[in-house]
Amino acid sequence: MSIYAMLLGGDDVHIDIRVGSGVGLEIVEPSGVVAYDAHGRNQQWTVTATVADAGFLVWRSAAFVVTAGADVIRRTTLDIAAGGCALMSETIALGRSYEDAAGPFRSINRVSHDGRPLLVEDIDLRDRHLTQSVGILGDNRVMSTVMLLGKAPQEMVAACESPLHGPGALARAVAGHAHEAEQLVDGSWHRWRTEFATPRRAAPPQRSASPESARPATRASEDETPVLT
Repeated sequence: MSIYAMLLGGDDVHIDIRVGSGVGLEIVEPSGVVAYDAHGRNQQWTVTATVADAGFLVWRSAAFVVTAGADVIRRTTLDIAAGGCALMSETIALGRSYEDAAGPFRSINRVSHDGRPLLVEDIDLRDRHLTQSVGILGDNRVMSTVMLLGKAPQEMVAACESPLHGPGALARAVAGHAHEAEQLVDGSWHRWRTEFATPRRAAPPQRSASPESARPATRASEDETPVLT
């Protein structure tokens, strides 16, 4: 198995996910994605997912690395039913450790819940000077985000957490390195997963006693001889 997946110039990757009613699906990525120098060509990475009623999707994606010269548009579209839930995370790294520049890169997230918009987000990091300004990334090059969609926590515990205008919340942090940014949102991930996206096993059905088994047992008298038929 390769160490990472590659995204080259002209690549157009589509991932379609469908979670049925009452079904829980967890996606595990064995490796991250590296978008290489596109040499003037566009690169597309598109994820489309639907989650039915009482279903849940868990996806903690590996790092998505955008190298110098890459030209990536990354789209995520989720349609979640009224009783559904999704817990997702993403880590975007602009440039490898030895690179001073990366991209251009643009990330577009669209999430609807019960037919209504829940999250509409367009992170445009194609302008290097704007990206490095205060209030965007500054001196940081990594952004890690945890998204709870379809369920609302009772309170925001960490400073990096923000409620959505609807059932959901975001935890987001920026840092110089991927492991640093991910550590800042780890608490949100584990807490929300335990509360909202952990499968709960139903209690086994209790067997009802039959009329025969409900009768009290009696001991045979010494003069009674068992008869086998």
